[in-house]
Amino acid sequence: MMRSRFERQLEALHGALTGMGELCREAISAAVAALLSGDREMAAQAVELEREIDRRERDIGSLCMKLLLQQQPVARDLRAISSAMKMISDMERIGDQAADIAEIACQMGGAPLPGRLHITEMTQAAMKMVGGSVEAFVKSDLSLAKRVAEYDDVVDGLFLQVKGELTELILADASAAGEALDLLMVAKYLERIGDHAVNVAEWVAYALTGSRRPEGPEESGERT
Repeated sequence: MMRSRFERQLEALHGALTGMGELCREAISAAVAALLSGDREMAAQAVELEREIDRRERDIGSLCMKLLLQQQPVARDLRAISSAMKMISDMERIGDQAADIAEIACQMGGAPLPGRLHITEMTQAAMKMVGGSVEAFVKSDLSLAKRVAEYDDVVDGLFLQVKGELTELILADASAAGEALDLLMVAKYLERIGDHAVNVAEWVAYALTGSRRPEGPEESGERT
């Protein structure tokens, strides 16, 4: 009976994490949409989503503490709960960085963006990583966690492309330096979002194996 109740609470935890991950994706999307269009309402939406992400972090943290204190989980369940507590911290930081992008969007006011294509691609890649890392936890999918970690190379490569484009812009027109630096900060925030998604994937690996290294099933050891 106690185990059945615990499993229902774990399912609730999975649902809450999925919801928080989707909010992170929505916040990133709204912030970059505001950057590309100059839409202040979209920027405000990203900021409001960041506040909701903060609230979800507190709620999920409380649920995790109840599971730890009331259910006396066994080793693997204990790793899953402690990993979830680490994951929500990274997701909260993702929300913060989306809000930072929204703030820059308001400052820029919809100015035409050099390097727009690669910033859009960075956004899509970062959102893919965030969604994949949370899905890996909910589905206990070590292979997916590994793919998320490996995909960080794509985001890093796009960051270097954007950085190169902006460097060329400054060399061609020194008066564009301020705008270029703002865009470089946006790209840096997206790169950091990718890093946080990797952290989440590593906590998935820890929950499943006891190691933060997200090895594939063919490489990993015992899963107790």
